[in-house]
Amino acid sequence: MSQPMTVECPTCGAPVEWGPQSPSRPFCSERCKLIDLGAWASEEHAIPGDVQEDELFTSDLPERGH
Repeated sequence: MSQPMTVECPTCGAPVEWGPQSPSRPFCSERCKLIDLGAWASEEHAIPGDVQEDELFTSDLPERGH
C-alpha cells in the first residue's frame, strides 16, 4: 500500500495529507487559509509584474472618482 502524499501548510508548515480528508488543502486548517487570504488582500503577497507593461496599460483604465 502506498503512503499518502503529504505537503507542508504554506502558512504554518504543518504536514497536510493531500486528499479529501483535508478540505482546506494545501492548508492545514481554515484558519491558515484565511491568514493567507488576508496576506494577499493586504498586498503582503504579490506576483511581480513588468513595470513597462503596467505603465503601457495604465492609460487604458478609466479615471477614478475619489
